[in-house]
Amino acid sequence: MHQMNLFDGVVASYMDGAPRTNEQLYRDLIETGCVSEGDLAKKVPVGQAGVMFSLVKRRVRWYQQELRRLNVIERVPEKRGSWRLADRDKKDLTKAPPGVVMLGFSSDLGVALWGSCQDVFGSLTENIAVCLTSPPYPLRKPRAYGNPAETEWVDWMCRALEPIVKRLLPGGSIALVLSNDLFEKGQPSRSLYRERFTIEMSRRFSMSLMDTVIWANNSKAPGPCQWASLQRMQLNTGYEPVLIFCNDPLKSFADNRRVLEPHTETHRRLIASGGEHRARVNSDGAYRVKVGAYGTPTAGRIPKNVLHMGHSCADQLRMRKLARSAGLPVHGATFPLALAMFLVRYLSRPGDLVVDPFGGTMTTAKACEMLGRLWLSCELMAEYVMAGRFRFEGHAD
Repeated sequence: MHQMNLFDGVVASYMDGAPRTNEQLYRDLIETGCVSEGDLAKKVPVGQAGVMFSLVKRRVRWYQQELRRLNVIERVPEKRGSWRLADRDKKDLTKAPPGVVMLGFSSDLGVALWGSCQDVFGSLTENIAVCLTSPPYPLRKPRAYGNPAETEWVDWMCRALEPIVKRLLPGGSIALVLSNDLFEKGQPSRSLYRERFTIEMSRRFSMSLMDTVIWANNSKAPGPCQWASLQRMQLNTGYEPVLIFCNDPLKSFADNRRVLEPHTETHRRLIASGGEHRARVNSDGAYRVKVGAYGTPTAGRIPKNVLHMGHSCADQLRMRKLARSAGLPVHGATFPLALAMFLVRYLSRPGDLVVDPFGGTMTTAKACEMLGRLWLSCELMAEYVMAGRFRFEGHAD
């Protein structure tokens, strides 16, 4: 781990949500390598009276007061001399104050920030190749982290993406994992929020819809209960759509050669035998097969745009276990690392900057770290940033 600067160390000390006395804060700073015991204990004369003070402790307390002024930390009424993260709600989630952006952790390839996406990306000057995220769905029953109502969602989402669109390189993509399981109030008919959003992305930003990739997830819980299990009007849902937009389709960075799959055993035998041995015509001439077709050796087969992946994965389960052991709430809406890795590999090139404005527990960030992409993720809730750090043990600062 690289040495933290002192301010980041002060912030990190409070990030687990537990109350801290100043003495506990100083011990944390020593353990993280921000200061040494000698520097902390060293005193010098200050002022005309020459009173001996530790300048390091004075600087730490100044940072502490700055965090208080920003409403990031607050005094603990029942514990004199203790401070903790402020604005904790009933679900023990700590929301970043407006205008405040702080480093959660970093690696050699990226940074995880605690703050709102508007505050983070509104001031970003770097060019972006890909935005991959799963934003809050417009659910009628909000999750712990909150989400906008369906009537507000399209405009809210476009405003969140606007600063990212402005920094998107020609050929860059925005990929959003969305829900297909939203229904009109009291009706078995599905919401058209995705269609409205697609039209608005084209109208506002001239973003073209490249594809709707289907994430087929057979491990999804049965539902919608009212319309499938009780009224029997619907089938159980088994997928979530991934909308992929591009600002300049002919320059798109997407390349299916980066995600080729192994050939089937049947196809390998066909290649080895030189391809098809007879010509034929199918579907009234729509498809014609020539002698030798499918016989050219290739690196692999092009994947279908239906991806079959379960919801959980080893990396996700490990992170959840570590989060619970640390007393952190578990994020209620995640997607598997395998899905993020597929999309990052498909849509971006090594060294590209990939961003996630709704970072959650940093699934997109972890995929980028493993695939050699630069990354920037932000998350509004401090506890999710802390949980996401567990994915980067051995890599994060």
